[in-house]
Amino acid sequence: MITKITGKLVSVEITSVTIAADPFEYEVLVPEFVRRQVQSQIGQKVSFHTINYLDGDPSRGRMSPRLVGFSNHIEREFFELFCSVDGVGVKKALRAMVRPVQEVANQIEQQDAKGLSALPGIGPATADRIVAKLRRKVPKFALLISGADGESPEISRDVVTETFEVLLQLGHSETQARKLLDAAVAEKKSYKDVDSLVQAVYKIAHQEG
Repeated sequence: MITKITGKLVSVEITSVTIAADPFEYEVLVPEFVRRQVQSQIGQKVSFHTINYLDGDPSRGRMSPRLVGFSNHIEREFFELFCSVDGVGVKKALRAMVRPVQEVANQIEQQDAKGLSALPGIGPATADRIVAKLRRKVPKFALLISGADGESPEISRDVVTETFEVLLQLGHSETQARKLLDAAVAEKKSYKDVDSLVQAVYKIAHQEG
């Protein structure tokens, strides 16, 4: 199973990109929000975190392997969660994900079924199912991260997500953890690992308290 591809970005199409990773070139399907992230990087070295699925009609034996790519593993994890809802699946999720993960996760967390139903291919009934199944699973995906590529110049999404989980383990509620992290991220400072961000979170909380 291919979980990550690194190579030269050869082309960006409406629904896919082509990656040259010698000696092969790979077609990687991407949702719209990922396509926007990479459209200015043609000719550059890029990495995609990928999932694999079979496309076609199994009753006719016409199944083709496909790759779907994301800029980081958090986006991939959210996409797989989104696909798990009854009536969604990979094809519909690819079409629907026109907005960044953070925005869609916020809509789910806030139970905004009307907003979700406006996503391509997601009607009111499917939006209700998405909210019912995922609203308790998405808080870490709704964390405040600036930057068009899903990462801020100062703090990677991975560090913020792991810090969020640490704060939960330390006894904070999801709401408290979100507020503490939002305050730290707003400082626009560089935190390269979880320990430094946790220390900053409590320093800022102490100052404000």
